[in-house]
Amino acid sequence: MRYGIDIAQQRLEWDELVRRARFAEEVGFDGLWGFDHFKPMYGDTPGPTFEGMTTLAALAGLTSRIRLGLLVTGVTYRHPSVLAAEAVTIDHASHGRLELALGAAWFEEEHRELGIEFPPVGRRIDMLEDAVEMATLLMSGETVSFEGRVFALRNARLLPRPVQQPRIPLWIGGSGERRMLPLVARHADMWHAFGSLEDMKRKSALIDRLAAEAGRDPAAIGRSTSLSLSGSLDEVRRHAEQWAAAGFSYLVCGWPSEGQERVEEFVSQVLPQVR
Repeated sequence: MRYGIDIAQQRLEWDELVRRARFAEEVGFDGLWGFDHFKPMYGDTPGPTFEGMTTLAALAGLTSRIRLGLLVTGVTYRHPSVLAAEAVTIDHASHGRLELALGAAWFEEEHRELGIEFPPVGRRIDMLEDAVEMATLLMSGETVSFEGRVFALRNARLLPRPVQQPRIPLWIGGSGERRMLPLVARHADMWHAFGSLEDMKRKSALIDRLAAEAGRDPAAIGRSTSLSLSGSLDEVRRHAEQWAAAGFSYLVCGWPSEGQERVEEFVSQVLPQVR
């Protein structure tokens, strides 16, 4: 089991964000995760929110071991070719520590306020499907063309190739059974979603079946979900053990309301037993 820590960069000053990132690396988390939004997702007042991809680029130079990612990068915010170029840049800046996690985006209010188009969900999934295929093609370093449902490539080439080969690990976040899980089954290195244990087990089994039908080894697709560190440490431990027993290999821990002291308790009292 691998563990990440989510330091979603809302309502944090920059120096505190960096301090948390270095702390997470020092105490042994495998991954450091931010979010891909431009305003806080909760609360009634505005607060500082740093842009996701440039935050990862900066943290690449301020850390040395921990892997970096956003849960998840909304496909509406950047053209897929631009996103692929940004990802390859961060991959090199971090010497191969980026996880590229993609999703269809959902925060309509943010789009409306910032003047970013927010298409219907079906169109956004079309965009996501194109982005997944385009990123894979562009990371090959070859000259490629592609005609998608929304986007296209015309004799396009991006260099350098990423440090990680054959591509930067690709996560897909989502749980819709009609289009999202089939996309996961065809393309993802890691699936991330959240829900009840029983529902997630059922969806994971569906991914197994869909992957086999697509000619992929289901075991090649890792399973990830979220883990709250708040409340009883015994409950936190029990939940981690349940997810492990259900075949999930990565848990992303939310930064708890109890603060860093609770994270330290988790690292010292729970992590050695559930890793």
